[in-house]
Amino acid sequence: MATVSDNPSSRTLKKGGELRGKVRVPGDKSISHRALLFGSIAEGLTTIKGLLPSEDPLSTAACLRSMGVSISPIQQGEAVEIQGVGLDGLKEPEEILDCGNSGTTMRLLLGLLAGRERRHFVLTGDSSLRKRPMQRVGKPLKVMGADIQGRSNGDLAPLSIQGKKLHGAIIGTPVASAQIKSALLLAALTADGPTTVIEPARSRDHSERMLRAFGADVEIGGEMGRHITVKPGPKLIGQHLVVPGDISSAAFWLVAGAVIPGSDITIENVGINPTRTGVLEVLQSMGANVECINTIDVTGEPVGDLRIKHGPLKAFNISKEMMPRLIDEIPILSVAACFCEGESRITGANELRVKETDRLAVMARQLKAMGANIEEQQDGLVIQGGSTLHGNILDSETDHRVAMSLAIAALMAKGKSTLLRGDSAAVSYPNFWEHLESLQT
Repeated sequence: MATVSDNPSSRTLKKGGELRGKVRVPGDKSISHRALLFGSIAEGLTTIKGLLPSEDPLSTAACLRSMGVSISPIQQGEAVEIQGVGLDGLKEPEEILDCGNSGTTMRLLLGLLAGRERRHFVLTGDSSLRKRPMQRVGKPLKVMGADIQGRSNGDLAPLSIQGKKLHGAIIGTPVASAQIKSALLLAALTADGPTTVIEPARSRDHSERMLRAFGADVEIGGEMGRHITVKPGPKLIGQHLVVPGDISSAAFWLVAGAVIPGSDITIENVGINPTRTGVLEVLQSMGANVECINTIDVTGEPVGDLRIKHGPLKAFNISKEMMPRLIDEIPILSVAACFCEGESRITGANELRVKETDRLAVMARQLKAMGANIEEQQDGLVIQGGSTLHGNILDSETDHRVAMSLAIAALMAKGKSTLLRGDSAAVSYPNFWEHLESLQT
């Protein structure tokens, strides 16, 4: 069971019974960011249903409002309306643009703003975001002629962007990252010629799907769709969008249902874009009792209900090739590994070291404190299943995905756990704790 302690930012958890029932997770965070950005630079009205009203998309909306975009209040259950200003209608802001804790906001804005000629922008964020690397986006943007300056040779915020006319280019990205790709595609919309982004592996493709829906000229080719070309010219036209539930948020209930005896959970209206469903493949390789039902297509994105039941689980391996399709699910999958029979290995996960926290180090540290047999490696984790977890004082270390992963681990531990800074879950899942309580009753 989970309860609120005297400190509202901490939670007391102990081993409880089964989790049963239906739950509808918040809107997909990646799609919510993109809906706000593309709607803002389209012409006419864009309406968005199901937009995630959490801290990160709110940061994106606040930055866009500072540049003259009219965005209606973002509230749970309410459609959001955007009066787009067109491809070149963003105004130079009077203040520094605050991206909060959102790496997606900062990296995608770098691409969006680099080509706003004769305008100057400064991006900053909280203390955590100011430590996260931005050259991974800034460097390829400079190939297109972008003028981006910042601390540590442009790698750390605050970042200064002097908008310039960009030129089209062929750019190979060093890692498969939807943030890098999306920033380049945004910059390409107003460049002086076509831009092709070539990834080493296919990353999530929400930007390509949504840009096409708004009317952009987007071509996808190459092996496994790794070559994405944008030809500038067409105006973006406002759309009616529906944001599906976030599979990265659904992953917490998928693992909880798989490991907690007697559980039977249905997660409704989840986005099952094939570039995001690596977590389902891993669960199936574990022998988890998971099925996808009621599948439909909503505004270009496949959607379905996911049902998970408890059952015996075997160890799994996650390789570098799979990582782009489940990078955000590694924290909760490391919890699942603790309850699998045998040794599970996660490799190729270096990207986790530059998220909100170093997620490899944090998950290893926190799960070890509970008695897990887990070894941190340079690019991943090795976890021996079968150890009994014990309650302890745990710390999310301000990372939303760590907070929710540790909450599920605590529900399977002997004794009581206190999770510090559990309120960080609100970054991507504002009503996580309420949903946990509803599934426990």
